[in-house]
Amino acid sequence: MTAGAPHLSVVPVSQEWQSLYVTAKDGLKLHVHHIGNRAGTELPVFCLPGLSRNVDDFDTIGRALAAGGNRWVVALDSRGRGGSEYDPNWRNYDLKVELEDLLQVLVALGIEQAIFLGTSRGGLLTAALSTIRPTVIKAAIINDIGPVIEARGLARIRGYIGKLPKPRTIAEGAETLRRVFGTHFTDMAPEAWDRYARRTWTEKDGTLVARYDANLMRPLAELDLETPFPDLWVHFAALEPVPLMVIRGDLSDLLSRETAMEMVTRHPDARLHVVPYQGHAPLLEDEETIEAVKAFIASCGTAT
Repeated sequence: MTAGAPHLSVVPVSQEWQSLYVTAKDGLKLHVHHIGNRAGTELPVFCLPGLSRNVDDFDTIGRALAAGGNRWVVALDSRGRGGSEYDPNWRNYDLKVELEDLLQVLVALGIEQAIFLGTSRGGLLTAALSTIRPTVIKAAIINDIGPVIEARGLARIRGYIGKLPKPRTIAEGAETLRRVFGTHFTDMAPEAWDRYARRTWTEKDGTLVARYDANLMRPLAELDLETPFPDLWVHFAALEPVPLMVIRGDLSDLLSRETAMEMVTRHPDARLHVVPYQGHAPLLEDEETIEAVKAFIASCGTAT
């Protein structure tokens, strides 16, 4: 943390999610959700959502982690997602820009150490952060992403980002999601699809709109899936000094079983948790996964 850097005023203890905003270096407003005890002695948990996802994906697990009253849980909407402003220049939907945003938020909140929970793109951000600011990461939980990204899964994601039909109601949206993702999430109850829909669309001027900028698809459209991806092992290797938990959906088409196993084999202090009946990316709502995450976090100690 830069000496003398301004900190935002945050309510010390909250039993419900609260919102605040941090201004990025280029002036965009970034939305931050937080819950729990900012002054707690347990390490804060900083949550980073997937490519087109938002902070509400961490609602269930965030509440569970903050429930003890001694931990602060924070989640960030990357630019163009959720409650953060959309970028007029779609080329700024880039990991380097989003990493700068993350650094800005960490300074604004005065977070010097945290456990990072990153889903998909949020996991890539966590790995990238470890290469330039390793001391801020006390432990990492990487949800369904790794150094080898399966082109098949990326092609599927490219096929629906910004292209899902606009639903008239949440119930219709839930049915759309079930049709599109049902083969990847084979054991979801109707109410779970409803929650997923509410986290995907929101009401604006009497109609439902996606909770992300459709221009997120444009950087994806430029990817040549026939060309091998850059070697990301060096980025994930930067996480080796801290405890690592890898979460993989058993039906994932983005993180292969082989890559997940190699991640924990290469790392000196890693564990793997596989979520049955779920693909990319696990929803972090089932009791087994939440308990596994809580056990991992409990083993990580306190801030130093």
